[in-house]
Amino acid sequence: MAACFCCFRCCWSSAGGFNHVPLKELPTVQLDTSHMGTDVVIVKSCRRICGTGAALANAPIVQNKAYFEIKVQSTGIWGVGLATRKSNLNSVPLGMDKDSWVLRSDGTVFHDGEMIHKLTNYVEEGDVIGVTYDHIEMNFYRNGTQLPCTVTGIRGTVFPVFYVDESAILDTQFSQFYHTAPEGFEGIMFEQSLL
Repeated sequence: MAACFCCFRCCWSSAGGFNHVPLKELPTVQLDTSHMGTDVVIVKSCRRICGTGAALANAPIVQNKAYFEIKVQSTGIWGVGLATRKSNLNSVPLGMDKDSWVLRSDGTVFHDGEMIHKLTNYVEEGDVIGVTYDHIEMNFYRNGTQLPCTVTGIRGTVFPVFYVDESAILDTQFSQFYHTAPEGFEGIMFEQSLL
C-alpha cells in the first residue's frame, strides 16, 4: 500500500495538482533534407520534391513489409525506388550504380546500369505509384494495380529514394495513402530502441 502512495506522491506536485510527464512524440517519415542532392528543393512539410537530383527518406526500411507512395504532380524525368546512403544523390537518373534500384519515368526499372524491366504502359501526370518491399522483393503499383516488374537481389540498409529533373514534381506519402496498401504491408516505421 505504501508503494502505491509513493507512486502517487511522485506525480502530485506541491502546488496542489498532478505533474504531467510529457510524452515523446514519434518522428514522422518524410524526405530527408540532410540526404538530398544539392539542387533538390523539398517543400510541403518535407513531402514534395522538385528541382534536380534525388533525396532519401529519413528512415530506413527495417520492418518486414513496408509500403510508400508517390503522386506524379508534374511530369518530367523522375524515379522512385530504394537506395543505400552510398548512392550519388546529385546524379540523375538513379539506377546507374549498385546502390540504387528505381522505376524511372520512361517505364524502365534500372539497377547497376542495367535495365531489368520495361513496362509497356507509361505513368502519367496524376498517377499514384505505390512501392512495396519485404526484404526479398520490391514491387510497384500504378493507381492500386500491381505492375509486372518485381525487383529482387536488393542488399544493404535501404531507404526510399526519389529523384526529379526537367520540371518533374513528386509528392511522397508515407502514411494516409491514396490507395490501400497490399495485404500485410503498412507505412514505414521508425526503428525504436528500448534504451
